[in-house]
Amino acid sequence: MISYAELEQFYEGMVEKLRERGVLCAITSGMACVSYGVAQTTKDCDMLCQPEAAGRFLALLLETKLNGVLPLYRSHITPPLDARWLRGGWTSHFHWQTTDTEAYLDVFGVAPRASSPWESEVRGHYASPHTVAEMKRTDRQKDWPFATVLGVKLLEAGDARGWLHIFDHEVLLQSAEKLACPPEMIARRPLLRLVISQDERLELALKGEMEFWHRLDRVRMQIHERAVRPYMVAVKRDARSDSPQLAIQHQCRLEHAERLLAINPMRAYGLDRLIAEARAEAAKYAPRGSLEWLPDVRGSFIGLGE
Repeated sequence: MISYAELEQFYEGMVEKLRERGVLCAITSGMACVSYGVAQTTKDCDMLCQPEAAGRFLALLLETKLNGVLPLYRSHITPPLDARWLRGGWTSHFHWQTTDTEAYLDVFGVAPRASSPWESEVRGHYASPHTVAEMKRTDRQKDWPFATVLGVKLLEAGDARGWLHIFDHEVLLQSAEKLACPPEMIARRPLLRLVISQDERLELALKGEMEFWHRLDRVRMQIHERAVRPYMVAVKRDARSDSPQLAIQHQCRLEHAERLLAINPMRAYGLDRLIAEARAEAAKYAPRGSLEWLPDVRGSFIGLGE
């Protein structure tokens, strides 16, 4: 069985080799949370990579063994590791199937929900806590406590953006007792006004904001799920998709993607439409009156919605 420490060393080694080849990349999500002391372990590695470096990333994968095993694409649904689709918001999925364990790697070109370029802030092998916290605003309840702890750590480090990531009302109130919340953070996240005034509606507003982010992520995923179906069917029917050689798998996926897979489905769908639908869905489930303090999230889709 491969230990977490060994997996961590393996993926950090990949980052080092990629950077030696001129590829800007960084580990994010679960493994980054472990590195920042807000999680225990994870089996998966999520990695951000400059889209234009996708070819160099693939070249490294073609020669990177784990316990003597080379990686393969994971599932028929995954897009090819190619600059066009990475830039369009897709994620490429890989795994190493060894005799005693599986190791997973997801490669992103764009950090989901990011309000600033991830490339501008990299800490060692990892994406910044700010980027990681933004990526944790998912439709999975288990991700939100990580965002909160990362927000607290940012505030402790003197980074006011931590105010944007705390989703626990008690923690927000405790933070306000110690630190002043800058006006620019209140402008970006209106419910912070309720923190400053110690308004009892804060907990209600937090529920509404979290529900909105949940729905925003679900609508985004639904857009990609619809866009990927014709591609997935074609890949599944192609015997090359299950080849034991990554290069053959890649060529298969690339050929079908060029015919059938929209490069940027969110742009075609429309960012305003996505946000309106997410808000409408949130209104069905969030407590009445809880959506009055939602942030303007149009800045959280860098490169995808323009």
